[in-house]
Parts: sequence; structure tokens; C-alpha cells
Amino acid sequence: MSRGVKYFRRLLAAFLLAASLLPLCAARLRIAQTAPSGAGAPAASHDPPAGAPGRLDLPPAVLAEVHQGLDGVFHGDPDAALPIARSLESSAPDHPIGYLLEAEARWWKIYCESCDIRYNLLDAWSRAKLPEDDAYFAAAYRAIQLAEAQIAQHETASRHVFAGMGYGLKARLYGLRGENRAVARSGVKAREHFLRALQMSPGLGDALTGVGLYNYLAAALSPLAKMLRFFMGIPGGNKLEGIRQLEEAMHTAELTAEEARFYLARNLRNFDQKYERGAELLEPLVKQYPENPSFQLLLGDIYAKLGRKPQATLRFQAALNLHPPDAACAARTRELATSALASLGHNRP
Repeated sequence: MSRGVKYFRRLLAAFLLAASLLPLCAARLRIAQTAPSGAGAPAASHDPPAGAPGRLDLPPAVLAEVHQGLDGVFHGDPDAALPIARSLESSAPDHPIGYLLEAEARWWKIYCESCDIRYNLLDAWSRAKLPEDDAYFAAAYRAIQLAEAQIAQHETASRHVFAGMGYGLKARLYGLRGENRAVARSGVKAREHFLRALQMSPGLGDALTGVGLYNYLAAALSPLAKMLRFFMGIPGGNKLEGIRQLEEAMHTAELTAEEARFYLARNLRNFDQKYERGAELLEPLVKQYPENPSFQLLLGDIYAKLGRKPQATLRFQAALNLHPPDAACAARTRELATSALASLGHNRP
């Protein structure tokens, strides 16, 4: 395979590093089930009552539980979401949200453990296949299976969002493992679901996050990669539209507002070297979630590239002082923060 094709597919993988977007933490979701009235009757819908246009079909009480779970993930403790996910899988086994939560929690552990400094950028770049990947893919696959089965029974925008999230979760880890064909297949499927969600519910913030990331990254490709994308039949993008969509999602998404902000900052750093804007986007996240090592390290990296040594030092030192509950994440955070501080001239005693 040519280097250009590999490059394009890695960028598509970067899209899905965020496209699955979702730390979908939720607790104790109870979904009413109505039995069919007779033989041959369509299966009952398991969506909660539909909300206002541009909103997910989740009742306020469920959203409150989701936000509580998201706080735990963003505060640097993905393991706290796993018992919630298992409870959801038990109490609502025919709804994808529990399986999405399980895969999402596992993803943030993987992301932190896989971070490294390459190309003068701090990010998760690659990772070998590991036995624990089986549980991750099983959860993502089950979420997709449930969402698509429910779409076939009764199509809703929310179900398309859930299906897109599932495909995105699969593509994240495929990308990290270098399985480029699987990344491309899952990426296209995720995009299709997010676009259909927006057709059914214009302005749906969580769908805007996925489409916005795709638009930005597909447009950020080199000319050679764009040509290869054309011949591979993979849709193009529009960077300005992607930025607009992500900025809108930061204020309207019910589940992925923080992720839209994080990945827009990350991508502006990686592809456009817009460090000032990246810092502006990331600073509120670090203020709200100071225990998150990924947020601290990325902001420190951006400050270093802006030449703001005191601010970069502060962020890397904050990351070094963190104690993430996951031992592998904690070890990786200490290693990266120590290395970054040394590059700024600070040697640990």
C-alpha cells in the first residue's frame, strides 16, 4: 500500500478518534416496553418520548444521569462508568446506550495509556492489539446491532446518532491499531448515520459533532491524499463548514459538547497550527475538569508551541501532580509530563 493511501486512512482514523465522540455515561436508564398487539405487529419503539427539534429523544431525568456520568469520565475516572454501563446493559438490554457507555469508558483508558510524543505532537498515535480489545469491540458491535435493528423497525434521529457513535467507536481503535481498511469502512458508515440524523432533526448537536469532525479532517488532507480519497470513493469535506459545525456543537450538543471543543482544539493544533485558538478552546475544559490528564497535557503542549513557557510549565506540572485511578494512565501521564518539563528545561529532582 502506498504511503499516501496510508496517510489518508490515518487521517480518517483521526476523524473517528472523535467521531464516536461519546463518553455516553448514563445511570439506571429505564425504558418502557410495549408488547405487540398481535401477531405480525411491529415491535414497540424503545425510544423515550420525542423531545424538541434538534434534541435527542431522551427524557430530562436520563439526561441528568448521562451528564453525571460524563462528569466522571471527564474528571479523569473512566472506570467509574463501567458499573453504570453494566447496570444499563442489564436493565435495558435492548437499548444501545449501555454498550456505548462501556466502549466509551474503555476508550478513554486506552487513549490515556497510548499517548506519546511523535512529530513534536503529544497524542495517541498507535497501539498493538491486546486481549482486552475484544470486550471493547463486542460492546461497540452490540450497540450498532441494536441501533440498526431499531432503525429498521422505527427510524429516529437519535437511533442514527447511536449507530454512528458505535461505528465511530470501532474506528477509533481500528485506527490506533493501524487497521486502515476497517477504519475507512466504519468511518463512512458513521458519517452516513450522522447525516441522516441531521436530515431528520436539523441542528441536532451530537450529530453536528460527528459531521463537523469529518468535514474538517477530510478537507485538511494533502492534495495527494485528496486525490486518493476521490479514487477510493470516500466523501470529501469542507474545513470552514466543519469548524462552524463543531463550534455550534460546543454550545448545543447534549452529550458531546466537551468533545467537540477538545477535538477542534486538537485538530487546529495538528493541521493548521492555530495554537492561539486551540488554547482558547481548551482553557475552559481544563478549568472545569482539572483532573483530566489529557486536557492538561494538550493545553501544556499548545502553550509550549506558543512560546508561553510559564503557562506550559504550570500545565505539565499539574498533569504530573495528578493521580488518575487507572494505573497505566497514571504511569503514562507521569512519563509524558516529566519529558515535557525536561524539554522546557525543568529537570525533576
